[in-house]
Order: sequence, then structure tokens, then C-alpha cells
Amino acid sequence: MGFFDKLKKTENTEKDIFDTINKSDWLQVFSACLGKAMVIQNNAGKYVVKDRNWNVDFGQGYIAFGEDKYPVQFIGSESNSSNSWMWGWNNINNFPPQLITLANEMLDKGEEWSLNPLRVPQFDLNDIFNGHTLSIVACGLSKDNYFYYRGPHGGGAVFMAVGNVPQEVFQPANISEFANLTVQCIQQYPVDHKIFTESLLQWNRTKYDWDGDTLVAHFGQDLYISFEQSGDYYRITGINTKRG
Repeated sequence: MGFFDKLKKTENTEKDIFDTINKSDWLQVFSACLGKAMVIQNNAGKYVVKDRNWNVDFGQGYIAFGEDKYPVQFIGSESNSSNSWMWGWNNINNFPPQLITLANEMLDKGEEWSLNPLRVPQFDLNDIFNGHTLSIVACGLSKDNYFYYRGPHGGGAVFMAVGNVPQEVFQPANISEFANLTVQCIQQYPVDHKIFTESLLQWNRTKYDWDGDTLVAHFGQDLYISFEQSGDYYRITGINTKRG
């Protein structure tokens, strides 16, 4: 019996996606964090950043967009000279503990899950591991509500998590936003499409069920997402508001 035979006409449960994936596998962890993070990032651009100038004061522990100030966490940094990432928990800047709480949580997760990208202090940048993807996972795994912000400077960029922002930043995606974001993410990043989709729907509080190899997401109208197995992973073959 194949995977999709077992899923035929079964409804999803409230079980957390992280109870079902291999947490020592970066691709699976990243896939589970990506959708949620991208919805939040898009909302943050509309409701917080608004194309305004930014200024960060690590001494005071805040970032400002225009006149609005928010508490900030230092996630890590990219260096242009060494083409490398360094986690904030390595703390070469001697920041106070409260400024690297989230970074230290990632170190703890890395040790607990044997997930090296979270527990190696510094490594080379590439398309898989960079400030954006690592910040997506950091904010995606946190129990607190954050979006991340990239602050460029002459030597590279700092990546920060921004908290205490309006609740609109964490509002769920509608059917159009969900479909567009899903297509965008699976084209831009290597992900397990099934993990990505189920994780995003769970965060979005959108009920869904399976009928064979098709996931039916129950927005105001149903969205049909067809899958096929590709090696060890699953990929989307179609997204439609009408069953194909």
C-alpha cells in the first residue's frame, strides 16, 4: 500500500507538523517553517516596515521603522569578506543575554535535534544556508511571534527578529494569497512540497483533508492541490479551485 493509499479520504488532525517530520533533516525543518514565515514577512512589509527607513540600537534593544520602535533580537550576521554566516549565539559582539535569546534557542534546538546548521557557529554562505533561510527557520521555530529583518551594512548584513508588532502581521492567508505564495515558494526554494503545504495550512488554521493524491484545503471555497512522489519527497503537480 502506497503513501497516498493510506491517506485516501482521511481528515487532518491537530497533530503538530514537527511531530511527524525528521527534525535532524534540514530540508524537512525548513519546509515546515517556510510558508508561515513568508506569510508573516509579507504582512510585516505592509503593516510595519512600509518602505520606511530603519535604525537599530542594539544597546537599547530596539529597531525603529520611521518613528515606530520595536524590541529586537540579534539572530546572526553575514560577512562579505569571508562569505560566511555567524550565529548570534556565538556572541563575538558581547551583546547582553536578552538580545540573543532567540539565537540561543536555536543552538538548543540544534543540539536537541542534531541539526548542524543550528549548532555550528560559522559556515560558508550558499543558496541553501544563508541569512534569509536561517532566519526563516529561527522565526519559524520560535514560540514567540517574530518577523525577521535584514539590515545591510558596509561589511555584510545583520539579521534581526522583530517582536511586539501588530497582530495583523500574523493574520492568516486567504485562498488567493495562499495559492500565490505556495507557487512562489516552491519555485524559489528546494522544499518537500507536502510538508510545506500541510505546515502552512496548520499554521493558517485552514482545515483540509486528503482524497488519494489530492489535498483539499477548505477556505471559503475548496482549493485542490495535487501531489506526486519524487524520490523520497513529494511535489505539487497542480493547484486549482476546481478538481482536476
